[in-house]
Amino acid sequence: MSHTSTPTARETQKARTRGALLDAGLGLLEHQSLSSLGLREVTRVVGVAPAAFYRHFRDMSDLGVALVEESLGSLHGVVREILAGPADEAARIERTVTAIARYVREHPTHIRFVVRERHGGVPAVRAAIGAELDRFAEEVADALAADDVSAGWSAQDIRMLGELFVDHMVMTASAFLDATLGEGPDEESVAHTARRQLLLISTGRRHWQDG
Repeated sequence: MSHTSTPTARETQKARTRGALLDAGLGLLEHQSLSSLGLREVTRVVGVAPAAFYRHFRDMSDLGVALVEESLGSLHGVVREILAGPADEAARIERTVTAIARYVREHPTHIRFVVRERHGGVPAVRAAIGAELDRFAEEVADALAADDVSAGWSAQDIRMLGELFVDHMVMTASAFLDATLGEGPDEESVAHTARRQLLLISTGRRHWQDG
């Protein structure tokens, strides 16, 4: 007979406070960078003493790393959804653009945080984002290696292709985010450009071995 443990009231409250600190940090980061955000700003929003922060995070960079995990963790499911469908070029391109647009609409604050902090001033957070994007590149490369068009490709070239697709995903997500804010091209134009860029990558992929 299996036994499941029920969280105690204290554990539930601790998890609730941690979640509130993450939500507060993410909300405050809509308008500033992590390097400029103070611990007291976050705890003031949550309504807890600054000392309570250290029961959940070592420092602000630790909170930032947790936000990276929260922001990008669910994106792995989106990547798997894109790769799991038919390998037909047009269908995969459409799945990619549609999935990115949907994810940005559903998680705009998470995308804004990642785009801003990917090259931000907190080394631990930059490293965490880089590690997550590396995982994405590995997942994409593994899937692309199974395509017929990848026959004869070296592991290094397949990995490079995976990184190219991931870089394009991040760039497209950033463009969709700008569109939701009324900055730059509208969403339809962003989607059109993204499809053409992916088609260009795919065309180059088919002829990579020609030289």
